[in-house]
Amino acid sequence: MDIDNARRVMQEWTKSEALRIHMEAVALCMGAYAQKLSPDEHDRWFAAGLLHDFDYEKHPSEEEHPFVGVAYLRTLNVDEEILSAILGHAEYTGTPRESSMAKVLFAVDELAGFLVACAKVRPQGVVDLAPKSVKKKLKDKRFAAAVSRDDIRNGCEELGVDLTEHIELCIDALRSRATELGVG
Repeated sequence: MDIDNARRVMQEWTKSEALRIHMEAVALCMGAYAQKLSPDEHDRWFAAGLLHDFDYEKHPSEEEHPFVGVAYLRTLNVDEEILSAILGHAEYTGTPRESSMAKVLFAVDELAGFLVACAKVRPQGVVDLAPKSVKKKLKDKRFAAAVSRDDIRNGCEELGVDLTEHIELCIDALRSRATELGVG
């Protein structure tokens, strides 16, 4: 699935601006990792980021999300690597994260949401956000309390990346569209 069609599906299913911003942020982080790990796959990785939570607004329960969305995407002939990555981003599905795409999606999902939250409480947003500040906020369990710190840590471990480098790559990705995301 290409980026335009992925965005169209995401927008058809999701009315919440905050959830759309989250999916765009995840897609930007996915695109940044694709440039690093699999440049020829950029659009597919970006599309996976746009689609990973597209069914969440309509089907938020663990019994339905992301299963309903993946079933719908199958009717659109979305390839199995993207579908597996979407299933694997939610620990409770029990889907192993075998591909680099799946590992990256899991690693950037919670972090992207956390970075948006960090940017929203700063006068300059993501423009001057530094990994050191993010790491300090990660220690404050009350800040963005719904974000799983374990998922962020486990995602880095699965990818074999340093947390600081991971945060920096994702911050840089968000900076590229900071104004559109409302974080710059």
